[in-house]
Amino acid sequence: MAEKKKRRYRVGIVGYGFIGRVHAYGHLNLPLFYRPLPFETKITHVSTRHEETARAGREEIGAEHAVTDFREITENPDVDIVHICSPNSAHYEQLLSAMAHGKAIYCDKPLVADAREAEGIRKALETYRGCFGMTLQNRFFPATLRARQLMEEGFVGRVLAFRGAYLHSGSTDPKAPLKWKLSGEAGGGVIADLGAHILDLMDHLVGDFRRVSTATLTAYPTRPDASNPGKTVPVDAEDHVAVLVSAGPEASGGVGVIEASKVATGTEDELRFEIHGTTGGLRFNCMRPNVLEVYRQDASDQPLGGFRGWQAVDSGQRYPEPAAKFPGPKFSIGWIRSHMACLAAFLFALHEGKTPQPDVRQGLYVQDMIESVRRSAAEGGWVDVPERR
Repeated sequence: MAEKKKRRYRVGIVGYGFIGRVHAYGHLNLPLFYRPLPFETKITHVSTRHEETARAGREEIGAEHAVTDFREITENPDVDIVHICSPNSAHYEQLLSAMAHGKAIYCDKPLVADAREAEGIRKALETYRGCFGMTLQNRFFPATLRARQLMEEGFVGRVLAFRGAYLHSGSTDPKAPLKWKLSGEAGGGVIADLGAHILDLMDHLVGDFRRVSTATLTAYPTRPDASNPGKTVPVDAEDHVAVLVSAGPEASGGVGVIEASKVATGTEDELRFEIHGTTGGLRFNCMRPNVLEVYRQDASDQPLGGFRGWQAVDSGQRYPEPAAKFPGPKFSIGWIRSHMACLAAFLFALHEGKTPQPDVRQGLYVQDMIESVRRSAAEGGWVDVPERR
């Protein structure tokens, strides 16, 4: 009997900088990590603003077409899935085009640049019937998947306090040029860039936020212009944010602190959290990604300490099926593996006709949290976070 032909999804990547390469890596390596894969994907189109970078991207990943107009992807009947990997300020127009043409969409965070654009996406969702997923990959380490399971099982009891942080140090140098991620006008700033990830992850683990109170820091008022290093330009976005969060009562409750920083001297790519509850605790640091630490409040301290204390759960690369045991559960996991798992979750949902998680509505809720944090920073007080819509 002839083998049934697999469905092939044709993929277009809009924006082929660092994150575009990360998304491409997922497609190119998916068959190694998910076996047997019930579908195939093929990157057919790459779009950047400049012809030479589009051509270089096409050659690098073996795509068929290099284009400079994103509409040749978002409005192309020969493309099934559109990846949005462009700067934040470009997402809105690209998303509306892809949604209007019924494309499946996989969008890097944050969804859009501001609240006005978020409302435009909500309006477009009234007629959109496609599959729309978000790249929020920190949910997809085995350790954070296990943390979510334990939270759902009530392992920590009622949440009392929590902390989340995402820390970089790339902006500690005052000579670092003002690229788009440091520009508020371009939709940048640490609240949108790193804050989107840690806000999503803590919401995912402890429940929806009720109120926020925010303080921000801009380390240097001016920076060299990225296109003209001899010229300095004013900085209009924050480098560091600290957010006091009140969660519940409809969620699991508790009070927390969330930080995001690009001026955390001595850090590299450090995402971490702690959750403390009435019956236990959880903590994780992505610089030690194989391990989720757990604490049982009821563990005996006898004799001589018994088994009281934080214990390491070796999550490693222990992904659930349909992930293949490759390279194996015992091997150390890397950052890019979480990206692949997030992409795989989206693709399997698309193939099975399900709603992906996280989906566009989570992207919109993260945007609401971002806007609440921004508003609190501007007004200098507590701000209510809108209910999930």
